[in-house]
Amino acid sequence: MNGQDIRDLLSMRSAAAYAVAGFFILACLVCASATLTGVSAAWPEYAAVLALSAAVILLLRAPGDPLTAQSTALMTVSGPVAAALVFAVLPVPLTGSLQTWPLGMSVVIYTFMCVRGRTLAAWLGLALTMSVAIGWAVVTGQGFLYGLSFSAINIAPLLMATFFAFTIRPLAAAIFELRKQSTVRIASQAAAAAVLEERDARLASLDALARPLLQRIADGPDPTEEEVLACRLLEAELRDSLRARGLVRPDLARAARSARARGVEVMMLDDRSPDVLDDDARERIVAAASGALDAAEAGAVTVRLLPPGRTAAATILLDDLGDGAHRVEYDETGHVRH
Repeated sequence: MNGQDIRDLLSMRSAAAYAVAGFFILACLVCASATLTGVSAAWPEYAAVLALSAAVILLLRAPGDPLTAQSTALMTVSGPVAAALVFAVLPVPLTGSLQTWPLGMSVVIYTFMCVRGRTLAAWLGLALTMSVAIGWAVVTGQGFLYGLSFSAINIAPLLMATFFAFTIRPLAAAIFELRKQSTVRIASQAAAAAVLEERDARLASLDALARPLLQRIADGPDPTEEEVLACRLLEAELRDSLRARGLVRPDLARAARSARARGVEVMMLDDRSPDVLDDDARERIVAAASGALDAAEAGAVTVRLLPPGRTAAATILLDDLGDGAHRVEYDETGHVRH
């Protein structure tokens, strides 16, 4: 079922399921304790209780759908093992029909094995368990038909479980597929909503920054030198927001604006997108770039996030537009490479 587990659909991980398993174990213990009359030894009865208890716990906890081969094998042999332990010490004739309790208890395990995708193994387990009962009847001189008469009754519930499994498992597969499609659809809707929200935020920011200047230019008179500088700074900030998305931070934007106002040529590039640095590394690089821009009085400063796979994650190039240029490289952690 594409990695899905039918235990979730049937609430087999719930506290209620474990409570039912507890009652099953208690029922096995009561049956064993109540049928000790005439047995040659008591310990095999309780060993059978342990075998079936382990099987029911494994049934609830074993991962995989269908069950793994190892889990399937252990649960399959639990029935015949429990039956062999009990029938080996039973009196002849039986003192009560409840003394064959492993037959009924094991079919509970096999019923849920069908639901968990191991129908053939469940039938094999039942056949082996019935073989133990029939073999005991034959060996003790009671005859084949006698053994078959009290063991074959367990075929009916397993047959019902088989038909139920053939119905519920395809239905479960359809439910899991619908759940998967729903998850994908919700994720797509969330991504689309995030894109629209980001677009609206950028449009609102652009409107707040550009509208006053555009309105001033439209209304006239000719802009002053200060207003022309403001337009140039705004254009540079908008360019940074498009070309250096990974570097857009308030502190760095402020430092870049101040440096440009002093005549420094500032270029910021993000060649790493869509891959991103972790937050700590990015904050270190942004802090270093802000410091370099605050210290620059002239020349050019280039801040660049490099593509993934390079030896350096980012560089800051300081150029005085003369003979001097200084390049600083930063690693994936945001620290200076030496």
